Amino acid sequence: MSRGRADGSQNKRLIGSILVLVLICGLLYVYSGRSGSSALEYGGKSLRKFSSYLGSEEDVEESSPILGEDGDVGFVPKSFPVCDDRHSELIPCLDRNLIYQSRLKLDLSLMEHYERHCPLPERRFNCLIPPPPGYKVPVKWPKSRDEVWKANIPHTHLATEKSDQNWMVVKGEKIVFPGGGTHFHYGADKYIASIANMLNFPNNNINNGGKIRTVLDVGCGVASFGAYLLSSDVIAMSLAPNDVHQNQIQFALERGIPAYLGVLGTKRLPYPSRSFEFAHCSRCRIDWLQRDGILLLELDRVLKPGGYFVYSSPEAYAQDEEDLRIWKEMSTLVERMCWKIASKKNQTVIWEKPLTNDCYKERKPGTLPPLCKSTDDPDAVWGVNMEACITPYSDQIDRAGGSGLAPWPARLTTPPPRLADFGYSSHMFEKDSEVWQQRVEDYWNLLKPKIESNTLRNIMDMKAHIGSFAAALKDKDVWVMNVVPEEGPNKLKIIYDRGLIGTVHSWYVRKNFCLEQYFFGCEAFSTYPRTYDLLHAWTVFSDMERKKCSAVDLMIEMDRILRPKGFIIIRDKPRIVEFVKTYLKTLHWEIVATAEASQDSEQQGEDETVVVIQKKMWRTSESVRDSE
Repeated sequence: MSRGRADGSQNKRLIGSILVLVLICGLLYVYSGRSGSSALEYGGKSLRKFSSYLGSEEDVEESSPILGEDGDVGFVPKSFPVCDDRHSELIPCLDRNLIYQSRLKLDLSLMEHYERHCPLPERRFNCLIPPPPGYKVPVKWPKSRDEVWKANIPHTHLATEKSDQNWMVVKGEKIVFPGGGTHFHYGADKYIASIANMLNFPNNNINNGGKIRTVLDVGCGVASFGAYLLSSDVIAMSLAPNDVHQNQIQFALERGIPAYLGVLGTKRLPYPSRSFEFAHCSRCRIDWLQRDGILLLELDRVLKPGGYFVYSSPEAYAQDEEDLRIWKEMSTLVERMCWKIASKKNQTVIWEKPLTNDCYKERKPGTLPPLCKSTDDPDAVWGVNMEACITPYSDQIDRAGGSGLAPWPARLTTPPPRLADFGYSSHMFEKDSEVWQQRVEDYWNLLKPKIESNTLRNIMDMKAHIGSFAAALKDKDVWVMNVVPEEGPNKLKIIYDRGLIGTVHSWYVRKNFCLEQYFFGCEAFSTYPRTYDLLHAWTVFSDMERKKCSAVDLMIEMDRILRPKGFIIIRDKPRIVEFVKTYLKTLHWEIVATAEASQDSEQQGEDETVVVIQKKMWRTSESVRDSE
C-alpha cells in the first residue's frame, strides 16, 4: 500500500511539473508574439520625431488599413521615429555598445566581441537612420575608387594613423585613396603584379588566363588590394572586423569595392567550402598558430583545390628570435596540412593547397591536424563553430584533380560540377539564366528614366538562388552581393563556382522556446548604413510572411542599408506588393514604376508583380543645421 501511495505522489509531482512547464511555454509564446511586432517604442531615448526631409514638403497622411501578417486588418503609423545622430552608423548585430551594455561573457582573445551578437527584440532601435550632416550623393564609379566625400564618412583618423602607408589622404572636402597599404606603400597595382610574377603568371596578370577569379582578402584595410584587382577581372571579398580601425569597410563600400564586415574568430566564415582561388593576408595581425591552427584550417576550407594563400608579414622575412619561432612553427603546421611553398621572395610567401587527397592519405596515423569527420558538412556555415580539422575533397573532386571549372568569363555561363549536389541539370541551369536575363532587361527598362550608366554600383540580391540575377548584369559596371538564406541547401557554392561572390545570411530572427521555433523580425545584415545602391527582393517578403516575421522590420533594415536616392526592386505576390506600398510615405520611399511580371518558368503559384521604389534624400532639421 505504501508503494502505491508513493507512486501516486510521484504522479502528482509529475503532473504539477508538466503544468508549470506548459504555463512557462504559454507565457514565452505570448512574449514572442508581442516581440514579433514592430518595436517602435523600444530604444526611446535614442529616437527623434522626423522633422523634415528634402525632396518633398508633404505631410505624412493617415494611412488606410492593411492586411496584417495574421490576416487581421491593421494600420500603418503616420511616421517612424528617427534615430538620433549618434546612431548614423549603427550596425545592429555588430554594435559594441550593445555588447558592453548586455555584459556578454566573451573571450576577447578569440575575437568573439567582433562576431555577430544581435539585439533582442526589446532592445532593437526600430527607427530610421539619418545621414550625417552634409551628406552628399556618393561619388560615382570608377572615380569613387580613388576619392569619396568626407562628409559621408566623417572619420579622418586613419589618414593620420596610416599617413606613412598611403591608405588615405584628406584633401579639402574629399578623402583620397592613393592605393597604398600597410605592406604596399607604393601602390596595390605594383604589389599585385609582383605576386603574379612570383607565380610565373603570363604577362604578370594576376588572373592567370581566367583561372584566378575569386579572392578572399583578410584584414583588408580600406580594400585597395581588392580595388586594384578589379581591373584584372578578379573580384575580392574584402573582409575586416569593426575593430579599432572602424569604418575601414565603410570606406571600402563607399568607394564601390565589394566588402563585408567579418572576422576570423570562433565561427566559420559565411562562405561555403572551395569558394576562393586565392586568399590574401598583408600584415593582417592574425595569430595563425592559435588553437592548433584553426584559423589557417578555416582558410583551407574555403580555398579551392590548388588555391593559393599569399602571406606578406614580418614572419616571412624577419630575423629576430620571435619572428623566426613563428615562421618555423607556421611552416611545420602548413606542411602537415599538405600545403607547399609555391614561391617566396623578400617579404612575401605564397603557399599552394593540394589538388587531390593523395597527400592526406600519405600522412602518418595520428598526424595533426586530423581530417574532418565524414559527417561534417563543410558548407554549413551560419553560426557554426570552426573545427581544427582538414576538409578533404569529395570523391568526385579527388578523381578530377581540381574543381573542373571553366576559366573566367566562360565560367559565368558554364554549368559547374557542383550543380549535381542539388539535383540540377545543365538544362535547368541554362533555363534559369535565360529567365533572369529577360527579367533583368525588364527591370532596366523600368529603371531607365531614373538612372544613367554610372548611377548604380553596389547591388544586393537578397535571395540569390544560383546567381543568375547577378550573371545577367555582367555587362553593367556593377558588382552584386549575392545573399543566400541560411535555411536549406547552401547554393552559394554554385554562385562562387560561377565566379561571383556573396554570403550566407538569415533575414529571420529565430529563437527556440520549449523545443519549438518562433520567428520574430528581421536580422540585420553585416554592413554599415547607406552602403547599397540597389536591393533586389524576389519573394523575400513572402518568405517573411511564411515565417510569421515582421515585414516592417525588414523594410526598416532595407532602409538602413540603402543609400539615399537608391532603389529597391520588389518582385512578389500582388497582395504583398500592395502591403509594402502602404508604407511608402512612412519610410519616405516613392514608386518609380510598377509592372505585372510576365509568366516564366520560375514563377510558382500566384502571379507576381514588380515594383521599383526609390528612397528619398532626407535629413533631420538638426543635421541640416549642423551642415550649415
